[in-house]
This record gives sequence, C-alpha cells and structure tokens, in this order.
Amino acid sequence: MNETEFTPYGWPEPGDCYLAATEFLDFGAPSVAQCVADAVRDATMTPQKAVRLFGAARDQVRYDAGNVRLTPACFQASTVVANGEAFCIRKAALLVAAARCAGIPPRSACRMRAIISARRRCSRRWAGVMCSCTTAGPRSLYLEGRWVKTVPAFNKELCALMGVPPTEFDGTQDAVLQQFKADGSVHMEYLRDHGIWSDVHFQRIEADWTGYYPPTLWRDRRAGA
Repeated sequence: MNETEFTPYGWPEPGDCYLAATEFLDFGAPSVAQCVADAVRDATMTPQKAVRLFGAARDQVRYDAGNVRLTPACFQASTVVANGEAFCIRKAALLVAAARCAGIPPRSACRMRAIISARRRCSRRWAGVMCSCTTAGPRSLYLEGRWVKTVPAFNKELCALMGVPPTEFDGTQDAVLQQFKADGSVHMEYLRDHGIWSDVHFQRIEADWTGYYPPTLWRDRRAGA
C-alpha cells in the first residue's frame, strides 16, 4: 500500500502515489470503473476526459449535506456511486478515484476553511453551522503539465435553487466553488489553504467534523443510524 503524501505548501510532484488505488479511492471496484467508462465514452484527449468526469461527479451524484456518516466506508468512491448522493468531500473522492482510473493524476485533499454567507437558504438545523465551517476545497487534476483545481460539489439543480451559477470546468482553468451568487452578492469566501494529501485523510475529516459541527449532525450516524 502506498504511503499517504502530505504537501503543506505549494504543489506536489505528480508521482505513483497520485495514481494508485487506495481504500478510499477504490477505482478497481466494478461500479466505479463502469461510472468512468460511461462518462469518458469516446474521449481520447486527457482534458476532455477530465471535463466529462467532472460533469459526472457534479451532476450524477446529488449533493446532500445531511448525508454524513463518520465511517471510512462512507468516504469510499464505490459507496458514493452506490448512494447516488453525497456531500462535497465524498463527491470529490469520487472524482479523484475516477481520474486515477482514467490515468489522470489528482491530488485528493486540499482542505480550506470557508465562510458561507447564504445562511437564509439553510434549514434551521444548518443555519448555525454554515456561517463558519471547515469544508472540502479543491481537488486538483494534473493536466497538460500543471495542476488545475476542480470542485464538483453542487449539482446544477441545487445551483438553480440556490441562485448561483453552476461551477463549469473546461479542462484548462480552475473550477472552484462559487464566490458570488447570480445577483452579484457574496456567496462564500475562501480564507485559508490547509495543505494537500495524496489520499482521503479520514482522520483529519473526522477531527474537523467532531470539532466544528454539533454532535447531532454526525454522532447518530457513526453506527449508520
């Protein structure tokens, strides 16, 4: 098994650990491999493959911020495919696994703390949480000799409901979470980059969730309740 690589600053050199399958990035699972084959289809150029994989992760898996279980199995790419719905970290894990399946080196976890200003669109359960939280930031793909940030979190239907344009990816430019809503008001703000991992860092995710979020959002899900 490849050791997880951590890069606290800057960009990593693309190596074998950025192409390997892991417990979380289980692209050898038939369901993940089929998802990749269906998305890539007849694409032959790497950027074109990346665009199609991004679109599949963004729109074929519905964003669900309430679907949280703090178990390793929850963060496996094959589980995301089986569920058909996931929150941002899990959707990004699927994109990373899919990219590795297609031979595109991705880094798996650049985590950023974000300020979410669209509180009125949250339910009462989430309103006190979403004002300041640790969230998944960009996953990046190594395309044409450089790293490009990608965030496939919010599907098109949810973006329409929230009044923000969907994140688009053309295979050459960064595609990150929406900073502004359609009316020009601030939607969210990136404040800090917490480094890069070559695999899903479950221990860090678990520590962040238990540290930043109230227990009612995750404690009853530890056992799959």
